[in-house]
Amino acid sequence: MAVRAGWRFRIGVAIFVLGFAAPLGIPLVAASELPAAWKTVLSGALALGVPEVLMVAAAAVMGKEGFAELKLRFGRFFKKYGPPDQVSPTRYRIGLVMFTLPLLLAFLGPYFGGHLPGYDSYWLAWAITGDAFFVASFFVLGGGFWNKLRALFVHSARAVFSATESDQGAKNE
Repeated sequence: MAVRAGWRFRIGVAIFVLGFAAPLGIPLVAASELPAAWKTVLSGALALGVPEVLMVAAAAVMGKEGFAELKLRFGRFFKKYGPPDQVSPTRYRIGLVMFTLPLLLAFLGPYFGGHLPGYDSYWLAWAITGDAFFVASFFVLGGGFWNKLRALFVHSARAVFSATESDQGAKNE
């Protein structure tokens, strides 16, 4: 059943596109009259921080319904490679690593990037790889993750755990 693409979908797609295009603003920052320190900070943010943050925001704005609409619009590719609603625990853990690693790199990269091999010389490659991992993580995590992500931005949302999940959490403590 087709979901009508409303303003949330359009804004979500625009935010995704803006996130992917953010690194293209680096040459503009480099050519500006800003002090070198500002250029460095802004370029780093455009390469490793802004895209990830905007992609999370876009996913939250579009929600699961928006992603379903995206799947309808882009047909076979997303139908063939799109995320299932439920995934195995191992796949979910791998997806969480793929989701959080680029965010951590974007956050800590300006402070500890010099300790990573080739980070200073090939920062654009690091940024593109991080963005690719981040986007791929949504496919690995599955469709149920969209609801969890959207719930972060809904004030009245509450986490509900099944009895078996609650018992396992109590045993691990």
